[in-house]
Amino acid sequence: MDTEIKNAVNATDREAQYDEQAKRLLGNKIILAHILVKTVDEFRGMNPKDVVSYIEGEPLISAVPVEPGLTNVVKEKDGQRIVGMNTENAEVNEGLVRFDIIFYVRMKDGISQVIVNLEAQKDEPASYDILNRAVFYVSRLVSSQKERDFVKTNYNDIKRVFSIWVCMNMDENSMAYVHLVKDDLLGSYQWKGSLDLLNIVMIGIANELPEHDEKYKLHRLLSTILSMELSVDEKLGIMETEYHIPVDDKLRKDVSAMCNLSQGIKDNTLADVIMNMYENHFTLEQIAVATKKTVAEVEAVIKKREPALA
Repeated sequence: MDTEIKNAVNATDREAQYDEQAKRLLGNKIILAHILVKTVDEFRGMNPKDVVSYIEGEPLISAVPVEPGLTNVVKEKDGQRIVGMNTENAEVNEGLVRFDIIFYVRMKDGISQVIVNLEAQKDEPASYDILNRAVFYVSRLVSSQKERDFVKTNYNDIKRVFSIWVCMNMDENSMAYVHLVKDDLLGSYQWKGSLDLLNIVMIGIANELPEHDEKYKLHRLLSTILSMELSVDEKLGIMETEYHIPVDDKLRKDVSAMCNLSQGIKDNTLADVIMNMYENHFTLEQIAVATKKTVAEVEAVIKKREPALA
């Protein structure tokens, strides 16, 4: 395989692995609980540790297709037709767009449930408006409930849905709540129904780690988890001391794996910069100054990328 192609494939593979590792970390129940207390009205102000028990089952990560007709799967059990979320046809449906994370949350009344979808984006897409995609996702979360969460015309059984979007590399830290409202254009008739079924929360994360402040509490946690700059110990230290998140072997292993992947991505990006400067006839000394590397390190990168020059 050509060296350039091999490097591109390796970089793409690392980024895909990084994305999956990020989803696994965000899909940790205690992390989800921290997100819920800042985004879902039912849990606002609660201790995240107390919210964990309301998250039902294991969150589905990169498992459920978004496409209409493929979100659900029909099974037969004891002669009965059962409709559930489609998590079994990963190979058949390979390449399809999937919800990042989906999970059910039991409300404090012990009866009602909401469906929560969490999506993580490296940045705001340039090819489409992200809010349009969020509207599509939240609509799919409602429409896919038919025959799974409600049957026939029992529309009063529709569960509330939340689609929460975490967007990195934004100009500022932000959070917006997008939902239905009713404007009376004539009269004031009280139409029966729930305006709170569709809920979208857009969370923007700036590049700089936010200060330790209640205002930025969720943003600081998300920024810490997804950072490509902080070390394993720095991440775990913030999570443990500021958010009282228990650091077990699994969490440490997951954070370590993510940091290793981010280092690989950074190294590859730096190597691209070095090679671009080298191919544009910058001297080794100039490249070293620009990239904050030694001349020997710059030479090593060039030799690795172009073995024939060694």
